[in-house]
Amino acid sequence: MTDSNDDDFDPTAREEREIGREMVDQSTGLGSVMAHAYRGEMDEATTWRQRLDQATTWAVTVIAAILTWAFSNPGNPHYILLIGILIVTIFLGIEARRYRSYDVYRSRIRMLQQNLLANALDPSKGVEHPDWRAKLSEDYRRPTLKVTFGEALANRLRRIYLALLGVLLAAWAFRITAFAPRQDWLATAAIESVPGVAVVGAVAAFSAAMVAIAFWPRERHAKGEFREGDPGAWKESHDE
Repeated sequence: MTDSNDDDFDPTAREEREIGREMVDQSTGLGSVMAHAYRGEMDEATTWRQRLDQATTWAVTVIAAILTWAFSNPGNPHYILLIGILIVTIFLGIEARRYRSYDVYRSRIRMLQQNLLANALDPSKGVEHPDWRAKLSEDYRRPTLKVTFGEALANRLRRIYLALLGVLLAAWAFRITAFAPRQDWLATAAIESVPGVAVVGAVAAFSAAMVAIAFWPRERHAKGEFREGDPGAWKESHDE
């Protein structure tokens, strides 16, 4: 969706055609520069995307190992699952930090796609951001993070980590109930001198905090890449 001042946008105006002229002008080489810049941004985004995936892979590996050990012997302590939750939460923090860096390059790519590539293909619809060149130039001069740490946490929780933490929490709840049928589950939840009520309360508070972080209403700063629509509409040809 374009800004409100886009009503006066004229894609045929001299100043708006200038970028297109420079893109194809062999003497300026701007087209080649932008092509290399776009390729470089894609490479950086891919690298950070892989780093995100690495953190998730390690988290899944840790969960698999802990679940295997926790249920391999009834005598194994249940709190190993809580330790697993702590480790996965650390991975969540690492991935949130990496997501903020990934979003820097993704935002630049989307800026180029929305305002340069899309406008080159169909100039009649104008650009998404009239001052996109100034914004992109400023970001190249002074690179800044686009999303807060809280938004990054919420994004990673909704995408994958709520499910991972949910698996460990469900496994822990099953472990303290099904594996000790002759003992009160609150007593089973105790850790050394820490009473079971305190342990359960802490786990419940942690779970509520994670859900609140994931779904708390906040202004979104990350650029969305996909929008809902008819999946097959773009394939249809109206010339047939």
